[in-house]
Amino acid sequence: MAEPILIAKGVTKRFGGLVAVNSLDFTIERGSIAAVIGPNGAGKTTFFNCITGFYNPEEGQIIFDGHEIQGFRPDRVTRMGIARTYQNIRLFANMTALENIMVGHHPLLRQQWWDAIFHTPRYKREEEEALKEAQRLLNFVGLRGLGDHLARNLPYGAQRRLEIARALASHPKLLLLDEPTAGMNPQETAEMIRFIRHLRDELGLTILLIEHDMKVVMTISEKIAVMDFGKKIAEGKPEEIQRNPRVIEAYLGRGAASGFGGAATQSAAA
Repeated sequence: MAEPILIAKGVTKRFGGLVAVNSLDFTIERGSIAAVIGPNGAGKTTFFNCITGFYNPEEGQIIFDGHEIQGFRPDRVTRMGIARTYQNIRLFANMTALENIMVGHHPLLRQQWWDAIFHTPRYKREEEEALKEAQRLLNFVGLRGLGDHLARNLPYGAQRRLEIARALASHPKLLLLDEPTAGMNPQETAEMIRFIRHLRDELGLTILLIEHDMKVVMTISEKIAVMDFGKKIAEGKPEEIQRNPRVIEAYLGRGAASGFGGAATQSAAA
């Protein structure tokens, strides 16, 4: 077994009388690709928000790279090595592609406000380094030559890749992808699957994704946790999840079993 990079123990998040995440346990091994699936309202994104510091869980522990991080501010979590994308693309529409990536590099900067006002040598050096890194990441995600384009003018698939590039700019160890193939056609989805694998293999990242496309989940994930009404109802490898009666009956319904089987077949052939 590979060493864990993230351990969630009994994580619970409440909103008034609603328990959005209920005593969730989940461990993610370093260098793996894992997925969290479940219907809308199952608590998946809330769990992401607890990991990244947007929400502070009322109970439980979140241990990242050997350190407890529950309750940390999002900027501190980012500096420790966790980055994310969002279900709905959250780019700065009126900024260029390069500028969007440079925003992602900001948590790593050491300059102070007076450096920016007086354009000190540190400011100039760090801005030059951030620009070079943004250009490198733009090329890495396959958007070479589009750095001066406004984010709003990029095709949908390119915007998804740009958001990932912005997340990579903070040099994460763990990358959280919230529905990375949402809204994509089959060709774009296949390209995104290959790209996610490339991120893990080329950069050595650990990747945790939320995804509703079961073919994507079964093809790319090495470990899957299934949530329903805030609780984890199953965990295991893709072939274990597709055969789990509780997943099929309580979450997906009997009619979805054939869909899971087809996805698993594609996974075995991939």
